[in-house]
Amino acid sequence: MKRLSILLLTLILVLSVLTGCGGNTTSAPTTEPTNGNEQDEAVKTITLELAFNQNEAHPQYMAMKEFGKTLYERTNGAYNVEIFPNELLGAQKETVEMVQSGTIAMSLAGGSLMESWNPDFSVFNLPYVFDSIEHQRAIVNDPEIVGDLYESTADNGIIVIAAFHGGVRNVYTDVGPINTPADLNGLQIRVMQSDTNLKMMELMGGIGIAMGQGEVYTAIQTGVLDGGENNELIYTSLLHTEVAPYYSYTQHLMVPDYLVINTNIWNEMPDDVKTIFREELDKAIDYEYDVFAEAVEAAKKVAIEAGANFNVADMAAFQEAVSPLTESKLTTDVTKNIYAAMRAWNK
Repeated sequence: MKRLSILLLTLILVLSVLTGCGGNTTSAPTTEPTNGNEQDEAVKTITLELAFNQNEAHPQYMAMKEFGKTLYERTNGAYNVEIFPNELLGAQKETVEMVQSGTIAMSLAGGSLMESWNPDFSVFNLPYVFDSIEHQRAIVNDPEIVGDLYESTADNGIIVIAAFHGGVRNVYTDVGPINTPADLNGLQIRVMQSDTNLKMMELMGGIGIAMGQGEVYTAIQTGVLDGGENNELIYTSLLHTEVAPYYSYTQHLMVPDYLVINTNIWNEMPDDVKTIFREELDKAIDYEYDVFAEAVEAAKKVAIEAGANFNVADMAAFQEAVSPLTESKLTTDVTKNIYAAMRAWNK
């Protein structure tokens, strides 16, 4: 009985190690013979948990679902992705910290959050930094431009493995249309959690309030907030049309959303799997960018039917108002070099 107890305790400890690093292991059949045998052999499936704060209709969810399917197929069942949408695992900052600790493997997170790990990420969080969606697409996944930045947090437990389009962010309120910075005077607007976003909203004329996305509806409804700022997909899918029906095209931000992965999980992944991983991520990124525009138009139609009002703000006035922020944030060689590469694009 004593030997049996020791064996059971050992088994429990081994299972704890396997499930505590963000990758759960299960048995799955291979899709082709291994080691030259005619009979398929069982392989272990490492399940990579992915946290996501939006619903299953979001282009990023659909892109990562397809990514997980092809990753499983191309690794013969060795790797699988399990997505937890709708903030099931917590708000974005919490889930990035869970990736950092190894509690889960991956998280999709708004770009501004990465400033907490390295302030240089602010270079992509600056207002009006991208000229177009095509401009963003060309820059944020170019390893020659972003490679060092994305690897800079490796010692802190996370690596940015890819960047997705997060939409074009605009202001919406419950008090009326926003046309100029003066219209935001005194209004409390939810922004993503970063010093850059808080300063940006101040320069735009409002008062930035950082909070989790899941709390925004109730905060506007109860008067804690006067509105938020986000793209049309989020605005519509979270039913913010019901509490803040005035959506104004300030077009102030085009912040990428990052897929972050635990450093140890990535480093321990075999090289051939890393190659497959990156190849399939490239396809997922292309897919997500391509369908986002269609999703925006569909979301806008739903919002209008729900009673939302859309207007185009004086973008030049907002660009002038926030211009001091860009200069103040380009303080390191990394940010200056990346910004220079962005401005030189297609010139």
